[in-house]
Amino acid sequence: MRHRWRTLAKTPLAGVSVFVTDMEGRLLLVRHSYGPGGWALPGGGVGRDEDALLAARREVAEEVGCALESAHVFDSIEETISGSPHTAYLVTGRTQDHPRPDRREVVDARFFPLHSLPEPLTRLTRQRIDDWRASRS
Repeated sequence: MRHRWRTLAKTPLAGVSVFVTDMEGRLLLVRHSYGPGGWALPGGGVGRDEDALLAARREVAEEVGCALESAHVFDSIEETISGSPHTAYLVTGRTQDHPRPDRREVVDARFFPLHSLPEPLTRLTRQRIDDWRASRS
């Protein structure tokens, strides 16, 4: 239903993909209770009149119970999702917390060393990680 509405209305959307690292430099990935089942970045929609950094902090806190520190937007991507224009803000930050999945939206959450990311990664997550790695070099 949501997909059909977006296709018809073409309402502009905004979201965040959040690259959360721990103090060892490992990347936080999550598995959602919905979708294709692969590992993904935490994130979600940016609310009306909400700043991307606030949305990133809120999503990480809601999904995995972690406080996001030293957060900043390092890129934004214009794309189409479900037929609607979408701005994806790519946010990076750190946490000192251990992830605790909310068990509603996120069923698993773990930190992984960058040299040993799990499979399967979702297609979008793989693209986002490639962008993130390129921005760091």
